[in-house]
Parts: sequence; C-alpha cells; structure tokens
Amino acid sequence: MCREYGPLENVVIEDAEVPTPGPGMVVVEVHASAVNFADSLLIANAYQVSMPVPFIPGSELAGVITACGEGVDTFRPGDRVYGSAFSGGFAEYALMPAIALRPMAESSTFAEAAAFGVAHATSYHALRSVADVQSGEWVVVLGAGGGVGMAGVELAHLLGARVIAAASSEEKLAAARTKGAQATINYETENLKERIKEIAGGGADVVLDPVGGDYSEAALRATRFGGRFVVLGFASGAIPRIPLNLVLLKGMIIKALDIRTFASNDPAAAERDERELHELFAAGQVHPLVSERFTLDQTVSALRMVADRKAIGKVIVEPQL
Repeated sequence: MCREYGPLENVVIEDAEVPTPGPGMVVVEVHASAVNFADSLLIANAYQVSMPVPFIPGSELAGVITACGEGVDTFRPGDRVYGSAFSGGFAEYALMPAIALRPMAESSTFAEAAAFGVAHATSYHALRSVADVQSGEWVVVLGAGGGVGMAGVELAHLLGARVIAAASSEEKLAAARTKGAQATINYETENLKERIKEIAGGGADVVLDPVGGDYSEAALRATRFGGRFVVLGFASGAIPRIPLNLVLLKGMIIKALDIRTFASNDPAAAERDERELHELFAAGQVHPLVSERFTLDQTVSALRMVADRKAIGKVIVEPQL
C-alpha cells in the first residue's frame, strides 16, 4: 500500500479485507504480479497522470478468479487469467474489471502471463503500428536488457527484422541474444553510433528508445536516410534534446507511443495488434524473460531493482508465497 507519495520505501505491507466484486468486477487470487518502471513513478507522483493515495501499486498480474460480480458471464471461479489495470497488482487478492482480463493458455505459467502484458504490448504496438517494421530491416533496441527492451528484441525478431540489442552490460546482452538479437552493442564500452553503422551497413532503419538520456542522439545519428526513431519513455530519467537539423538532413521520422492512450487514439490498430500479439503468446511463440522473483514482503526490493535499471527482462512479485 502506498499512502503517501515519495520514495519507494513509502510502500508498506498491510492487512486488509479480501475485496468483494461489484458489477462487472472479479476478484483474482494473485499468483504473480510484474514490476514496471511506471510503478515507481506513480509512487513518486512523477507519472504523466496521478494515482490518488492510498493505492496498491502493481499494474499487471496473473492468477485464479475466486469470485465474480453481477453481470460477469465471461469467467467463473477457478479460471486462470491474466491482465492489467492501473493499480492493485501487489496484493494477495486483487479487484479487477473482468474486461481487463484474458484466459490463460494451458501452456502458460503465472509468471510468464504476468510478465507478458505491458512490456510486450508496448513493444508490439511500437514495432507493428508506429514504426511499421518490415522483414529484413535493421532494428536497434536501446535498453535491451529491460522489460520493454527485451520484449522489443523478441518481437522484432519474430517480425523478421535483424535486431541490434544495445544495453549496459554483457549479462544483459547475452540474454538479448537468446531472444533473437543478431548483434549486440555495450554502449558503456563501445561507440554506439559507429557500431550501429558498422553492423547495419550504413545505418539502422528503426530505433526503439525506452531509455532516453545520452544515447538517444547517438542512435538517431546512426539511422539511415528515411529511418524511424520511436520514443517509448525515459527510464534513464533524462529527456534528451534532439537537434532538429539532424532530422532534416536524414529525412527521418520521429514518432512516439503512449501505451495509455494508444487504444483510444487508434482503436483499429490497437485491436489488430492486441489480437495478433495474444495469438502469438497463446501459440507459445512468445516467452517473456523472468529473471527475478520476490515475495510480497520484498516488494520494495523488487521495485528498487527495476527503478535502478538492474533488472534483466521482467521482475515478478509472487504474493501467494
């Protein structure tokens, strides 16, 4: 529970009554809840929108339905489900709108299902609808060791792109190679711009940037003429200032994706992307990388790992342990 905005340590463990579902709502016994960078921003009241306190952090989860409210005919108690909402995931029992949930495939684990939603949806919308990635194109993924970045590597590879994963450690890059990265760049020790041009034969077709900071401009300078640069967020904490003359000289396109508003701004593309993405997951073609698991009383440590960009792939809280 977060009762006061501020540092992650403001999040405390409390006992509460198991919620009762109202119309259109269900109660989920949470077996896994994924940690996202946005969780720490909400706790600090530094996100694009505020979550009124008190609130339970955690935006995506997987578990078993224990109760259904009036009007819910798509699920029944005992169903395994996964989905996302703005908050409520870091709890033993979560109150969720039934419309926000999907049935889990028999082959899926709770951890993979919880880790799948936000990161993979963000990356797939960015690749499929925003960047319109084509088979054979060179796609650079910055922050490739994080949740969104690792999902971007996996999905760009599935779309037939040639993927260059860029991250800050050899451990993160090794994980990216297991998800289909054709080449890797350690931007802590290598020249990002020169290495992209060297690998991609003149420049990248697409850059996915969920990080911001110092490496954004270097990656933008390494795009080929007519390339597409997609802004996904600023996990580094620094918003870069891009010289617009570079955009002019390269004839390039800078676009962005706000996952919160994408469906309302482009409902047709959002519906198509969601359908395709969940079909890939149900078919076992997508496997989110879960690198760390924490119990509910270790939630602050889990949040800190993601906020400090030490995570590889996704970090999971398991409230039932």
